Amino acid sequence: MANRSCIIRLSRYKNALNRLKTLNFVRVFSDNLADAAGVTAAQVRKDFSLFGITGNRRGGYKVDELSDQLNKILGKDQLQEVVVIGMGNIGKALFHYGGLEKSGIKVAAGFDIDPVKFDRDSSQPVLPLEGLVDFVRGHNIVLGVIAVPDYAAQQVLELMLSAGIRGVLNFAPICLKAPEGCIVNNINLESELENLIYFVNALEDGK
Repeated sequence: MANRSCIIRLSRYKNALNRLKTLNFVRVFSDNLADAAGVTAAQVRKDFSLFGITGNRRGGYKVDELSDQLNKILGKDQLQEVVVIGMGNIGKALFHYGGLEKSGIKVAAGFDIDPVKFDRDSSQPVLPLEGLVDFVRGHNIVLGVIAVPDYAAQQVLELMLSAGIRGVLNFAPICLKAPEGCIVNNINLESELENLIYFVNALEDGK
């Protein structure tokens, strides 16, 4: 199994390919993708070799074929549905972000405990949290986003697991541990900004 860094790079290669396609590129070389991902051409070829992707030393890779292969590896060859738990600021922003569908991701529904936020009749409904299990099982959804306060995150994770969710993107400001059979990616915006502030200040101090 490829490590997380490799998968992140594959996603960058895919995004670079999409840009090159808009510029009418028909073929691409590992050097082109290396520049876009900030790695070496040798790293690109090594990443591709893990998945049996081969190019031609002189002709490079056909853009359409490579794009299809990367989409298949990344699960983008078919629409992936996801649910968002928590309709606060972050949850609402993700819920209404239209750019996800361009990447083959559809937000199927949102869930909350506040009746004021419910919208049951919409094609993209916001439903009571107690309806999560039935909805997820009925739509065979395996991906979910947690955007609730830290004190509720663990309970929400357990509810998602009981529903059959196997991949979780956690925006709650608490690090949730991935139980067996589930992948949890923790994204703490405050920590990320603190890291950014530190390194920006370090650049200033180094001048």
